[in-house]
Amino acid sequence: MAVPEGSQIPVVVLAGFLGSGKTTLLNHLLHRSGGSRIGAIVNDFGAIEIDAMAVAGALGDSTVSLGNGCLCCAVDVSELDLYLERLARPSARIDVIVIEASGLAEPQELVRMVLASENPRVVYGGLVEVVDAAEFDATREKHPEIDRHLSLADLVVVNKLDRASDGERERVLELVRSLSDGAAVVPATYGRIDPEFLFDRRPNEERVGQLSFDDLHRQAEGEGDGSDAGHGGGEHGHGEHCGHLHTAYESLSFTSEVPLGPRRLMEFLDSRPDGLYRIKGYVDFGAHDRDNRYAVHAVGRFLRFYPEPWTPGDPRRTQLVLIGSGIDTPTLGKELRACEDGAPHADETSMWGVLRYVQDPDAAQDPDELRDTDGVPDADGVQDPAEPGSEA
Repeated sequence: MAVPEGSQIPVVVLAGFLGSGKTTLLNHLLHRSGGSRIGAIVNDFGAIEIDAMAVAGALGDSTVSLGNGCLCCAVDVSELDLYLERLARPSARIDVIVIEASGLAEPQELVRMVLASENPRVVYGGLVEVVDAAEFDATREKHPEIDRHLSLADLVVVNKLDRASDGERERVLELVRSLSDGAAVVPATYGRIDPEFLFDRRPNEERVGQLSFDDLHRQAEGEGDGSDAGHGGGEHGHGEHCGHLHTAYESLSFTSEVPLGPRRLMEFLDSRPDGLYRIKGYVDFGAHDRDNRYAVHAVGRFLRFYPEPWTPGDPRRTQLVLIGSGIDTPTLGKELRACEDGAPHADETSMWGVLRYVQDPDAAQDPDELRDTDGVPDADGVQDPAEPGSEA
């Protein structure tokens, strides 16, 4: 059986051309990660605050530096696996790994390298493309391939909006949305997006024997013991940073005591709306599989199910959380409710659509073979038409 989703570490690829603000965004995630530990693979951490990382106890065992150029050219899959193994070992207690690509990296190749990893403790966590709103037109002129990069992204961060005029902001945002093939597009200044977009923040009380960056900021800014609040609620105040845009997200928590029909759920996943970035949780398929619940891990186009035996005595229910930007949560809730299927019997083919997204732990993860199951674009940059539920 595959490693349960809850025990796998998401690997997020952070890409964007030089000057877009990737390192600034990574610094923001490091500083506002809650109680979570972030492992970073970076080409150059000259702009990351080494002193603060050392005080936090994070530098030695949770950062890998690559100073030899473009990651997708400098290492192959086996070498990347060595870095991932270092960060994903249980003793490191890493919750999420971020690969900060160089400005010259090819995002598609980095995604394929992550998908081809043979490390069972990691799972693809999404491709995040960062663009500079103020220089977007100039970047497209100099690097026309950015249009293809945007079409591959699972999440696009339109950064440095404070440097663009009001009219230019809306124009650039609409242009990016038109190029992003349904990906969540979020505006930001200084790289400040809500970390919950990318990973689940561990409660601070679960952290033992280590200061987090949040602790350091609260001490430096004279804040109290309270942590960031109001996820999904808009802008947050951060001491001297109060007033800057800190991008919020919309989320939907869905619970059902009635089992879901696998075909109906796959139809829902196949028609996911623009802006829906992450889906996580557990599904009860009732009579379609009475022995297992199914953990769900969906990021952008990527989808995985992980069957795991029910624990005796645990209530049998479906619990899902959907996270995105600009999503219609009431409509999504109704569509999920329409997936309920309390039928006492099931036909033998009903689970085929779901099982297509259960990874065989003994099979080699050839990224070219994964195109049909993961929605990873072909080598020419065109997304494969096979999407969740197409065979359901």
